[in-house]
Amino acid sequence: MESLKELYKIGSGPSSSHTMGPKRAAERFAERCRDVDAYRVTLYGSLAATGKGHLTDTAILSVLEPVAPTEIVWKPEVVLPFHPNGMLFEGLKAGKVADSWTIYSIGGGALANETSRLEVPASIYPMSTISEIQQWCTREGKTYWEYVNDCEGPEIWDYLDRIWTVMCETIQRGLNNDGVLPGGLKVARKASTYWVKSKSYTDSLNSRAKIYAYALATSEENASGGTVVTAPTCGSSGVVPAVLYHLATSRDFLRIRILRALATAGLFGNVAKTNSSISGAEVGCQGEVGVACAMAAAAACQLFGGTPSQIEYAAEMGLEHHLGLTCDPVCGLVQVPCIERNAIAAARALDANIYATLSDGRHLVSYDKVVEVMNETGHNLPSLYRETSEGGLAKRYEHNK
Repeated sequence: MESLKELYKIGSGPSSSHTMGPKRAAERFAERCRDVDAYRVTLYGSLAATGKGHLTDTAILSVLEPVAPTEIVWKPEVVLPFHPNGMLFEGLKAGKVADSWTIYSIGGGALANETSRLEVPASIYPMSTISEIQQWCTREGKTYWEYVNDCEGPEIWDYLDRIWTVMCETIQRGLNNDGVLPGGLKVARKASTYWVKSKSYTDSLNSRAKIYAYALATSEENASGGTVVTAPTCGSSGVVPAVLYHLATSRDFLRIRILRALATAGLFGNVAKTNSSISGAEVGCQGEVGVACAMAAAAACQLFGGTPSQIEYAAEMGLEHHLGLTCDPVCGLVQVPCIERNAIAAARALDANIYATLSDGRHLVSYDKVVEVMNETGHNLPSLYRETSEGGLAKRYEHNK
């Protein structure tokens, strides 16, 4: 299992698989193919279906256009066998193809071809299931973040400190930005309004309004192409920061405890990424917002003193109750229903934490089993419910507008 540095990445929204991945691919192709008259990039499947809303063409053109004129070809009806997010890069010289490269954006900004990952990160975690790690915790008398420390080494804390700083900066920017999000849906930013309204409430309603505001802040920044942290993706980047920011500001948790919670959250996200997928085009939104909810629930439960079994239970609930969640963004934009989903999932993560903390941690279905079910469910979902905007809410909106 890879380092948490491969899960938590700083980048520009609105999509890790549709924006960050294609931009990295364009950079790689430009390095190997510069002496050409023009470029042609063909986008397939989900990348083509929702690429304009996800700014895929903008990301690619920002890299290739300064080198040579670039044509983007859209083929949403063609889904390559390896992964729905396929791309064909071609360099043209004297009207002929001088170089070509087929590559896939597989989620979280990572790239792969049919045989292997590009820039394959080292596998530094000897165990890749929560059940194995939980047994280790029991045997060693330690908890999840200590397993991260043992595997990653002390340098992971400087990295997570930087990740936490960017998460906080993104929330603060989002709370202070107003206006309409780009893309044509005319969705107004709501984070600042929710935060202001929270001041007039007391107790639990105040807390709930703030958690919504913080999740909206990051998700709205992401939708506008701002800087976010993949947690585990751009489209689900609002959940984990919202929960941790709310607890950090309302409960005065020390910074190191927040970083340890980030480590635990990352561990649960990493297991889902390794044994299933965090790509909405591959398994639907359950792999994005569902996994983010599980990560946030685990982090919250640890902060409130949960045992390893209670933490695992909180994460299991966070993911279990998102099983089957489709990815059907309206107009291909990471706005409706994506932004609201982040806010609701953040609140649900706190509910999962409370439920698990009240229990003794024992339950029937493990987190690992839910990850397996997510993988099965995702691959059984028709393609129109996996980030193509061809079904579900996206189709209803198009039909009724």
